[in-house]
Amino acid sequence: MMRFLTSLLLGLTLLAAPVSAQNGPLRLELDQGIIEPLPFAVPNFVPDGPAATQYANDLSRVIADDLIGTGLFREISSDAFISRVSSFEAPLQFADWKAINAEALVTGAVNVSGNKLTVRFRVWDVFSDKELGNGLQFTGTTEGWRRMAHKVADQVYSRITGEGAYFDSRVAFVSESGPKNQRLKRLAIMDYDGANVQYLTDSAAIVLAPRFSPTGDRLLYTSYASGSPRIYVLDVDRVRQTELNTQGGTMSFSPRFSPDGRSIVYSLIQGGNTDLWKMDLASGQSVRLTNTPAIETAPSYSPDGTRIVFESDRSGTPQLYIMPANGGEATRISFGQGRYGTPVWSPRGDLVAFTKQNKGRFHIGVMRVDGSEERLLTSSFLDEGPTWSPNGRVIMFTRETQGASGRATLYSVDISGRNLRPVRTPDGGSDPSWGPLQN
Repeated sequence: MMRFLTSLLLGLTLLAAPVSAQNGPLRLELDQGIIEPLPFAVPNFVPDGPAATQYANDLSRVIADDLIGTGLFREISSDAFISRVSSFEAPLQFADWKAINAEALVTGAVNVSGNKLTVRFRVWDVFSDKELGNGLQFTGTTEGWRRMAHKVADQVYSRITGEGAYFDSRVAFVSESGPKNQRLKRLAIMDYDGANVQYLTDSAAIVLAPRFSPTGDRLLYTSYASGSPRIYVLDVDRVRQTELNTQGGTMSFSPRFSPDGRSIVYSLIQGGNTDLWKMDLASGQSVRLTNTPAIETAPSYSPDGTRIVFESDRSGTPQLYIMPANGGEATRISFGQGRYGTPVWSPRGDLVAFTKQNKGRFHIGVMRVDGSEERLLTSSFLDEGPTWSPNGRVIMFTRETQGASGRATLYSVDISGRNLRPVRTPDGGSDPSWGPLQN
């Protein structure tokens, strides 16, 4: 099966330049250039009847926006189209699309029957005059049309890049409103692009650091409802929350699920020490993983569940360490200048994202799990709290502006350091947690 591109390598030096499609199968040549976005076209999908017209137009728009948002694609305006797609089955006039330099084309049709919506689509390699893979069909409800658009865009993205999907996913975050010295915070969940925001808690108590379960049905978070930080688990669909009994410590925080979802790792203050503990969720039993005078926090499992990366000041300043998942000797992996924190293991297992503070600036960065090849992706007054997209290519984080009127906002950036973009939310936003692809 012909492919538009070779698989994009996810090394830290990912940079690319296009190779002319006329010289062979379209692909990206990885070198020291700058990625030239791939020109593509998404004509409005064909409606099967008047009831489908608006859905067809809206679906096409979201699909195009998803692809544009990656920074890897450039949409060709409909004003440049020479021919139109009036039927899903009609043969395409490839010469017309070549004439406007479209290298990829997405066509589709939409049918609405009552509350049922069906989308058919195809992806075309314009210069080879061939379909990329086979056409697909998704069926759902009209209320879920936007999610169906993300699913189509995921298929297009994966077929063209060879990478995993990530558009049909959700992000949990802390929605922030009010002045900086009286900030109101509540848990919220949204589509990856900021649409369909749903609030899960009120603003009666400060909430921090939501963390998705591997299946996306639960959230761990820290709440000050009792006056001190305590860990809660929330059923996302039922919006029901339960406080976890964390071994009798006065304060517990920074929880995260294990990859199998059966246990959590968290920080607990007990006897003046802040250490890492592990809890079996079925039995409620906890075991201590670290026992030092240092502050140990922000744990994150490796994808295979065998190791934990965490933040500790045992060397005198906050640095990153890796230890076995059941405790044991820890190995330091951060050795650059500055202070390191909030490490998160990539879903691919090859990288750790982190927050770095150095010389009055904050950065989001990535490094190999052995500490090599450190790369800073951002720099600002305050960037913190990275979270990975399901395919391990994009990182979302919190950026806060300076001064009394400073505001927290969600941003995303590609792991190459390109395509820094704000993620629009109704109010301010912080502490994002990117969930898995939805079922």
